[in-house]
Amino acid sequence: MESVFTYGAPALKFGPGASAEVGYDLSQYGVRRALVVTDPGVAATGHPQRIAGQLAEYGIEAAVFDRVHVEPTDDSMREAIEHARATSPWDAFVAVGGGSSIDTAKAVNLLTTNPGELIDYVNVPVGGGRAPSEPLKPLVAVPTTTGTGAESTTVCVLDVLSLKVKSGISHVRLRPVLAVVDPDLTLSQPAGVTAAAGMDILCHALESYTAKPYTAFERKRPEQRVPYCGSNPVADMWAERALGLLATSFREAVRDGSDVRARGNMALAATFAGLGFGNAGVHIPHANAYPIAGRVRDFHPDGYPAGEPMVPHGMAVALTAPESFRFTFDAAPERHLRAAALLDPGSAQDEPAERLPSALTRLMRDIGLPNGIGGVGYTESDIPDLVEGTLKQQRLLATAPKPVGQEEAAGILRRSLRNW
Repeated sequence: MESVFTYGAPALKFGPGASAEVGYDLSQYGVRRALVVTDPGVAATGHPQRIAGQLAEYGIEAAVFDRVHVEPTDDSMREAIEHARATSPWDAFVAVGGGSSIDTAKAVNLLTTNPGELIDYVNVPVGGGRAPSEPLKPLVAVPTTTGTGAESTTVCVLDVLSLKVKSGISHVRLRPVLAVVDPDLTLSQPAGVTAAAGMDILCHALESYTAKPYTAFERKRPEQRVPYCGSNPVADMWAERALGLLATSFREAVRDGSDVRARGNMALAATFAGLGFGNAGVHIPHANAYPIAGRVRDFHPDGYPAGEPMVPHGMAVALTAPESFRFTFDAAPERHLRAAALLDPGSAQDEPAERLPSALTRLMRDIGLPNGIGGVGYTESDIPDLVEGTLKQQRLLATAPKPVGQEEAAGILRRSLRNW
């Protein structure tokens, strides 16, 4: 069995005002031309243009691409890639925004440095699972939301429209070289976005903490090692610290977006959880989330662009989390109890197997999340399609602490139609 775990992370610059130093930071890589990647909503705040101006102060020619699609699709990523190819060459990329902008920048970086098309690199069985053959350019990630952890990870997530399912690209070369986390950039984040993205932080911490231990996998050869290696002592440390920060700041950040202390703690929790799950991995709630988001019909969440239906990624992850952790409890009771105690010390009054699910549902009700997948428009008749989409996420399910087949996935999804 395996006796080795791996750990990787970007360089990190954290704190109020950190985004004012991106020009200097990027100049240290010998960059002459850089493309700033963002979405229309973040562009409206002026942050991407301000950062592009800083680059110019250091002799770096900068341009802004501001057409990232929130919850990116293969079509929207191809648009960004084609723009970057048409305006190339670029020496570096700067992503300013949430996970959508950072993941789009990862795809742009990959497909402007390596041959082929986007679907060639998407994880099997949705895509070809191809690994990059050429080095990528430096990517600096400047998150403006507290949740995705994309600034720390090797993963790029997208919605494959033709299959109505989310999938991803995963390779160590996709990880940004530098994460610049400035809590001041999150002060304009709407309450609905804070709630959904914050649940992504929470599930990153919980899933990595309860993931299959790295010692439970068969031993790999050096060339077989992947970023998601299972729960391990270093990732556990980050997850526990993230849970403690969420316990004291999540509700407060949703209730009062101007609470600087809560915003700072949420940014730190997102960073810590990203540093953990980016190495240990995530499992069932994330696997379920991809078809939940990919098959949305007419749900419109508060705080997100109103033009089209969507289930934001963090919300989609959260909706089956209580049932997922009921299912995984007996694989590692002590970890579930420890996580529940960190997140909600009052959960000790519940039955052991219910402590973590109850802590989650109390929080989800307090921050205004929908009541289960039924709350975003799904019914019993949708379960078979959702199960099919979940079972396509084998990269994630391989990290689950218990095997998940068709029957197990269907049970979790069916019991998640309502959470309370």
